Amino acid sequence: KEGLTELIMEENQKRQNKHYIAAFILAAAGILLDQWSKYLAVTYLKDKNPIDLIPGIFQLTYLENRGAAFGILQGKQWFFYISTFLVMGAVIWIYMKIPASKKFLPLRICAILIVSGAIGNLIDRIRLQYVIDFFYFKLIDFPVFNVADIFVTVSTILLLVLVLFYYKEEDFEQILYSGRDKRDPDR
Repeated sequence: KEGLTELIMEENQKRQNKHYIAAFILAAAGILLDQWSKYLAVTYLKDKNPIDLIPGIFQLTYLENRGAAFGILQGKQWFFYISTFLVMGAVIWIYMKIPASKKFLPLRICAILIVSGAIGNLIDRIRLQYVIDFFYFKLIDFPVFNVADIFVTVSTILLLVLVLFYYKEEDFEQILYSGRDKRDPDR
């Protein structure tokens, strides 16, 4: 029986390691997509007139954002560095506790997208002291944003929907107590 338990634990660890590798690859792909899109924005939009994709509604325009969403906290780079590392640390810590099963795949994807977006914008902040934004919904005068912002916003909304409507209390207990027997809190 003990040998079987060890074999099961070993198989679970292999599956978990595959999830970590896949997460790393997906996060890297997201970061590369974000950075490539910003490179294109600099190349084709900087110091040029905006490009109307849907006239009067949606355009591509170049903006150097030295603040957060909606232009708040302009020039407060240290705040962004610290908050980004705290959020990434929390998301990675939670990610490592999420069971490697199909049921929790949406939660894992949300975590990967949040980290990808955070790192994408952090690279800009460290390298340039500002974030490159270029998508603009002119019709509603929505703040200009980028691919990393899309990753963070969409995954945060999806995360809220999952927490409120999909996952149950016992699912969260499974995450919180992963690796421990709930009947024996000292384990």
